[in-house]
Amino acid sequence: MKDGESMATVTRKSSDGTHKSISTELKADNVMVPEIIEKAPGIRVFGKRLRSFLFSTDIATICYTNADAILAVYPYTPHPAIISAIVKVANQPVFAGVGGGKTNGRRSIYLALTSEAEGASGVVVNVPMSNENITQIASTIDSPIIGTVVSEYQLYDRHKAGVDIFNISAGKKTPYLVERIRKQFPDIPIIATGGKSDQSILDVIDAGADAINWTPPTTVELFRGIMDNYRTEAEASFREDHEGLTLTEYEKKYQ
Repeated sequence: MKDGESMATVTRKSSDGTHKSISTELKADNVMVPEIIEKAPGIRVFGKRLRSFLFSTDIATICYTNADAILAVYPYTPHPAIISAIVKVANQPVFAGVGGGKTNGRRSIYLALTSEAEGASGVVVNVPMSNENITQIASTIDSPIIGTVVSEYQLYDRHKAGVDIFNISAGKKTPYLVERIRKQFPDIPIIATGGKSDQSILDVIDAGADAINWTPPTTVELFRGIMDNYRTEAEASFREDHEGLTLTEYEKKYQ
């Protein structure tokens, strides 16, 4: 690299040709959300437009993703130390899970206030949390509340209780539920699970979702591809250094 040159390089244009992308060799393997999510209108939270919400608590993945925001929800009781660690690592707004299953009542209120103090942009409440508990959280913090919804029967009470953003996770019924919410609540922001394919993501956007909740590949899945490449490269390197012979051919010739 010459003096004055940057390690950053222009790598490509976006698929729709609207902008150029800048990256470096060390960040070439970042976990990139599907480009189709850019078709979502987005939700402005404290002035920042958010289209993609990464559903993960993996610190390394959070550090190396281009998602607009993080949905830090996990299947254990929420803990302040976990919330603090994620907020410190993330380069994006974090929305922290504060309860719904085993965690409720005063503890969930405390966790919501702690999350805000740590720098989270909002909190997430899961399906089992009572509407009364949500109202208590809403009267305590100065941040938006994302409420996970799996059925149309929860909509009215959740909205009245203080949920500011619906997070729709209804499996195959997600596009239907998004469309129903959009008709009943035309102004409320909607995040929806997009699934694994571009078409399934587009379906929920067309149904009325403002942003997409996207689950990244696991580190096991990512490592599987990396290690396959390493094995292929090891064989190619051996043949290049040993007269083009395979290991079996080399052993027969020289041993």
